[in-house]
Amino acid sequence: MSDELTSTQREFRTAMANLSAAVNVVTTDGVSGRAGITVSAVCSVTDTPPTLLVCVNQASYTHDIFRTNRRVAINVLGPQHEELAMQFAGATTVPMAERFALPMWDHDTHGLPVLPDAAVVVIGPVGAEFTRGTHTVLFVEVDHVSVREETGALLYFQRRFHQLAPVAAST
Repeated sequence: MSDELTSTQREFRTAMANLSAAVNVVTTDGVSGRAGITVSAVCSVTDTPPTLLVCVNQASYTHDIFRTNRRVAINVLGPQHEELAMQFAGATTVPMAERFALPMWDHDTHGLPVLPDAAVVVIGPVGAEFTRGTHTVLFVEVDHVSVREETGALLYFQRRFHQLAPVAAST
């Protein structure tokens, strides 16, 4: 099998680079250990019951950890988290254990790593999964949500991070 991309694959990747997305660090802890990964492929599925999907590349060493632990926290990053996003994307040499040793993490409240200052934190068990091509889609059944509306957002667009300031509440 060739590693060379087809023209359709190249065009698809370029198109997807122009689809802005929130930046998330998805974390887990459990029988297979603690792990986290930066992902932009997180999407609402339904609110009855509240469910999100998270796409994880099967080539990522975190893939099987998520599937085995079966419980995740989706930390939707704010503008202040760009360096953290790079670490969990594997773009630095910081080992996984050191990433989670940073004082910003709450490891105790929910039994898995959570960023208390994230724009949004959604937690729940993986209820189902579906494999397509190189990725596994994990369906997360939401049992906890916290929102910090004053935080703003970290977005990924055209292969770069962008910071979005919070919108002032209208009076």
